[in-house]
Amino acid sequence: MGLSKRIQNLAESETLAMSQRSAELKNAGIDVINLSVGEPDFFTPDHIKQAANEAISNNFSFYTPVGGYLSLRKAICQKLKNWNSLNYSPEQIVCTNGAKQAICEVLMCLLNDGEEVIIPAPYWVSYIEMVKIAGGQSVVIQADRENNFKITAEQFRAAVTPKTKIFMLCSPSNPTGSIYSKEELREIAEVLKDYPEIFIISDEIYEYISYTGKVSSLAELDFLKDRIVIINGVSKGYAMTGWRIGWLAAPLWLAKGVAKLQGQFTSAPSSIAQKAAEAAYLGGDACVEKMRSAFEKRRDLVLSLAKKISGFDTAIPDGAFYIFPVCKSYFGKKTPEGKVILNGSDLAMYLLDNAHVASVGGDAFGEKNCIRFSYATSENLLIEAFERIEKALSILN
Repeated sequence: MGLSKRIQNLAESETLAMSQRSAELKNAGIDVINLSVGEPDFFTPDHIKQAANEAISNNFSFYTPVGGYLSLRKAICQKLKNWNSLNYSPEQIVCTNGAKQAICEVLMCLLNDGEEVIIPAPYWVSYIEMVKIAGGQSVVIQADRENNFKITAEQFRAAVTPKTKIFMLCSPSNPTGSIYSKEELREIAEVLKDYPEIFIISDEIYEYISYTGKVSSLAELDFLKDRIVIINGVSKGYAMTGWRIGWLAAPLWLAKGVAKLQGQFTSAPSSIAQKAAEAAYLGGDACVEKMRSAFEKRRDLVLSLAKKISGFDTAIPDGAFYIFPVCKSYFGKKTPEGKVILNGSDLAMYLLDNAHVASVGGDAFGEKNCIRFSYATSENLLIEAFERIEKALSILN
């Protein structure tokens, strides 16, 4: 009585696995600093929590429409209009149990077996596995450190085949923090003009955490809007990871397809969490800016700390809350126990065991020469973590 081949072929999430390993060490009494998890350390803003309490008191405890309350979908449309200058109707919005579910459902609605999804690397860990679940094939484009881990239009064109169905882009990026400029997006869009059959998934979950101003989107280009789906949610920008509210904005035919799938799969997300998300989008941007500003300060601190570590080549991230240094100068070195460091995952495990700092090896993101650190924690812990990292790396030989 074994697991299906579908599940056997699925890889475990490396970010969640590393977070679990660090939790186990903490439970054993070891002082671990966790820089592996992509989660703001701030508490959900008070006005959002208050809205949730009011929703409970007012008995918002029944099933909601599969795509979410109309009031929440209207609030999302208002956000898209005011923040992104994009016009969507509530019927084009589907609210999901986190942005992760939104991406997976779109892939399942669009892909037939064997069709290809072009994914720039470094990529978020779950993209490749989601494509597997949907029966597709991932075509990975390797972005260079010299181009701040962003692909070029020429690379994109070279990756297109007759089987290409979807192009998936994450900007600001997890794990690199890179942001595609309006001009870079336009160059890629010019290639997409030649391939009207290719659909675009634009993962914009980190758009509020930008250090270069508002983030541009391929959806801003009118000739692409009918074949693009925007993925977003409240987890990162509003410190609401546990509330599990994501959403997508899509052409009506696709939104209907996703709602059809979700109706048989999970139904709508939590009614209480939906009312909290509605308050988030209607409550102004002051709380978002406060957290964004704190992340920018932490970014600058972490960059200064990483610069002190010999052998780390760290690009300057324009958004999100990660640094993704190239660390290959440590490959081939031996730990005090005699183990040879072969890749980013080996280095991450060494730092967990010897520095008691949790990170994630770049292998999980399609770039074995790097390692990812989250700076979504306090400045004191960041300083302590990088002191430990520097000391642990100094004894490799």
